[in-house]
Amino acid sequence: MAIARSGFTICVAIAALVLACRATLSASPERSGSPQSPTFGVGRAPTAAELRAIDIDVAPDGRGLPSGRGTAAAGKDVYARRCETCHGPTGREGPQDVLVGGLGSLSTPNPQKTVGSYWPYATTLWDYIRRAMPFDHPGTLTTDEIYAATAYVLFMNGIVGEHDEVNQQTLPLVTMPNRSGFVADPRPDIPVKRKP
Repeated sequence: MAIARSGFTICVAIAALVLACRATLSASPERSGSPQSPTFGVGRAPTAAELRAIDIDVAPDGRGLPSGRGTAAAGKDVYARRCETCHGPTGREGPQDVLVGGLGSLSTPNPQKTVGSYWPYATTLWDYIRRAMPFDHPGTLTTDEIYAATAYVLFMNGIVGEHDEVNQQTLPLVTMPNRSGFVADPRPDIPVKRKP
């Protein structure tokens, strides 16, 4: 009986604390008319330069791509120096993700999710390489090296030619084999964004 009563007392105390915190937060001046969470006197607002440094996303339509260029011919060297250790000499070996092959395999019992078979946009491949590759030193490739490495991976998948220049204008025009393989989210609680 004493154990049950003490457990009940603890639950009531926790509930009272939660309600008091919610009341305090909703009444704070920082909350009125602002979607921001309350301030606690910790940290500071980022500067415009700090925001620009992390605002590097690239959209499927190419918005956000910086100036630069590369070809698969130039990318072969970048790939050999910075990518081959993880993805293999032809992009098919691994030990990390396989990048090449698998075209037509997505509807089979053994789908291969490679750049050539699965990736829907070449622009987001560029974005991923910039943000995350090479795995052990992400963010160390120059813009031209990223364009060249992207071109080389696309070339290995038969999507672009060896000497086709990949740049801010041409990369969004690349049609990936699985471009139409994705469908909109049918859940009613997910808003549909319409293109203007």
